[in-house]
Amino acid sequence: MGRSGPTGYSAATMSRIVVAAASQLAADVGGLVAAAGGNAVDAAIASTLVAMITEPGVCALGGGGYVTVWPRESDPVTFDGYMEMPGRRLTADRFGGGGFDVTMEYGGGVTTTVGHGSVATPGALAAFAMASQRFGALPWREILGPVIEVVRRGFPLSQASRLYLEFSGESVFGWEPGSRAALFRDGDLLGPGDLILIPELADSLDSIAEEGVSSFYEGDVARLISDDIVEHGGILTRADLAAYRAIERPALHSELDDWEVATNPAPAIGGASLAAMLFLLEGSGFPGWNLEGMHHLVRTQQAVLGYRREFLDTSVDRPQAISRLLDLAHTGDWRRLLTSPSTVHTSAVDAGGSACSVTMSAGYGSGVMPPGTGIWMNNSLGELELNQLGFHALAPGDRLVSNMAPTVGRRGDGAVLAIGSPGADRITTAILSTLLNLIHLGMPLDASVQHPRLHVEYTDTGGRIAYEPGLDVARLGLVSRPFDSTDMFFGGVGAALFEPGKDLIAAADHRRTGGVAFGGY
Repeated sequence: MGRSGPTGYSAATMSRIVVAAASQLAADVGGLVAAAGGNAVDAAIASTLVAMITEPGVCALGGGGYVTVWPRESDPVTFDGYMEMPGRRLTADRFGGGGFDVTMEYGGGVTTTVGHGSVATPGALAAFAMASQRFGALPWREILGPVIEVVRRGFPLSQASRLYLEFSGESVFGWEPGSRAALFRDGDLLGPGDLILIPELADSLDSIAEEGVSSFYEGDVARLISDDIVEHGGILTRADLAAYRAIERPALHSELDDWEVATNPAPAIGGASLAAMLFLLEGSGFPGWNLEGMHHLVRTQQAVLGYRREFLDTSVDRPQAISRLLDLAHTGDWRRLLTSPSTVHTSAVDAGGSACSVTMSAGYGSGVMPPGTGIWMNNSLGELELNQLGFHALAPGDRLVSNMAPTVGRRGDGAVLAIGSPGADRITTAILSTLLNLIHLGMPLDASVQHPRLHVEYTDTGGRIAYEPGLDVARLGLVSRPFDSTDMFFGGVGAALFEPGKDLIAAADHRRTGGVAFGGY
């Protein structure tokens, strides 16, 4: 059997696999899969599926993302299962509708487009299936078995979901009958710990387990999803689902001290942004969280995030713009770069020396649960900050913009690391801070994850530094926004580490209700 640890840092003698996940429930399922003979990839897939399903609003099965794997005997790769622009076989007059704007106070205020027209072609299951086939040890059905059992029993509404639903429950999820039935009782939003039962979801998962992901993309589940969305003004057709393919890409390499780090490559933006920051910081002698170190870190974030804001978010040739960013960052001259919701993450490593890092998102949620499926769908077409070219502006088949950066690392002695974070545009800065703490400053893993963070954010009036208590950012003399306590705004890093001759260890961020589990003795 697997063995669980409390939220935060844990270690277990003789463990074969360790998982850091978005919740203890998700981590425990990863531990069960490991105990059944699964490897790091199997455990990470199972844990992430549980997190996507049991964190309504935070993520959803009808979402997408990336799986980065560094097998012991081969090069690191990323499986791109991110959302795609739908609309195949539709006439021009069908584009631009089917959605409505919602404004929430979440995160200091956000406007997003929800409804059937906001749903992009989801790729999570395609990426999981490809990663499982390439590097997994267990049959697909055995990976999904414990996940289905969680859904059959019912699962508690998590604290993180409840916090988000306080802002989005009525406006995003309350208008659609299936969503409302799952999340409300007698007109009131469920509270933390209240049980959620969605029988149709268990049936859908059974179909996906027995028939493979073809059930979701070409079978009965696909038909139920597409027919409902198209009937209500959306543009996700059966042809879009049938045409979707996950893509295997070589991971993007960078270095930090004696570690080689691999993350999500183009056309995603998050991995490129993280790699560019690492290139700029390589060999810089980052002295720590004193004034000099914070100034250097702020300057690096301003350079990369400023470039992203001006060139990447609206680029019609994203790979070329990313290539230019990395070329400029390789020079180490930050001056040449300066310009005037919601995700879940799982990290797993095994004692065989393999690492798997998974980040998935469904945006802010569309509120759409196609009848008969129990599956919540994404609103990735409606995430205004990631669709700056406009609503439905891309061509069918184009991959959408992503902040995600699931990352793995390897050291010359055989040590491996899996790390990542949710948190929109704070994903890259959360991972960067943790890597600097762990690799460059030599902090223990848990201390590296829990350490206070800062993030350069941009508003309509310009840039400012958001930061947590414990950092003396005010002395930098820059425009800033202090937080009263550590906050999930700054991400929720999950990290797992294997070092030869030592116990496997993992850390789950206290900013979110993450969990750690061990499996396979």
